[in-house]
Amino acid sequence: MGRKITPTAQNYAELQAAYDHFNQALYGGTLPTCLITLQREKRTCGYFSSQRFADLDGQTTDEIALNPAYFAVVPLVETMQTLVHEMAHLWQAHYGDPGRGRYHNGQWADKMEAIGLMPSSTGKPGGQRTGDRMADYAIEGGSFLMACAELITRDFRLSWYDRYPAPEVVAAGQESEGMHLSAAVGGGSTPAQGIAVAASLVVRPVVATATTANRSNRLKYACSCGQNVWGKPGLRLRCELCESVFGITNLTEEVDTITL
Repeated sequence: MGRKITPTAQNYAELQAAYDHFNQALYGGTLPTCLITLQREKRTCGYFSSQRFADLDGQTTDEIALNPAYFAVVPLVETMQTLVHEMAHLWQAHYGDPGRGRYHNGQWADKMEAIGLMPSSTGKPGGQRTGDRMADYAIEGGSFLMACAELITRDFRLSWYDRYPAPEVVAAGQESEGMHLSAAVGGGSTPAQGIAVAASLVVRPVVATATTANRSNRLKYACSCGQNVWGKPGLRLRCELCESVFGITNLTEEVDTITL
C-alpha cells in the first residue's frame, strides 16, 4: 500500500509544477528557482521579494508569496495570473532594471505584455499601465492563456485552499476578469462553485460595530486617471474626468512593505 502524500507536499508540489510550467512556456526556462510561500496578507493576492531567504550554507533565493485566501473564490486562471505576475518581477530582478520600491515600471509592463498579460491599475481594460499598485488581465490569444490551456489539459489543480475567505475577497473573485474566460484556460467559474468546496467553505460574516459599519465590507475602486472610490461590492461607477469605468483594485494589490 502506497504512502499517502501529505497536504504540505501536495500543495507545494502543485505550486512548483505551475512555476516550472510557466517558466518553460513563457520565460524559456531562464528563471532561477525560488521559494514559493503562502502568506495571508490583506489586500494582496501575492508578492515578490528579492533574495528574501538564505540557507545555512550561505546561499540566497527569492520569494514568491501567494495568498491562499483567494484560491477557492477566484477562477484558477486568476491565481495563475498572480503567479506569473510575480515571476515577471523575478525576471526583472535578475535580468532587468526594477523600479524603485514597489513601482511597476515600463520595462516590467513590456515584459508582462510580451508574455500575454496586460498591466492595469484596475485589473480591467483602460487602467494605467504602470504604477505602485498594479493588477493585470489576460490578453486574448496571448501566450499566457495558451500556456494556461496546456496546463489545464494536464488536469492541474490547487487541491488545498483557505476555508475562511473574507467577504470582500469573495466579491472580488466574482468581479474578476477571469470569470469571463473559458473553462479551457481555468476561467468562467471558481472552485467554490463546486459542491465539495462549497460545502466546506465558511465565508465569515461582517460584524458591524460603531467604528466598522461603514468600512469593514467596502471595496476600493479606481479609474484610469487615478481617482479612488470606496464602496460596497457590485457598484458600477464611471469617472466624469477620464470617462473610464471604475474597477476593483483590492484583488491584486501588493503590500507596501515588500521589496519588488
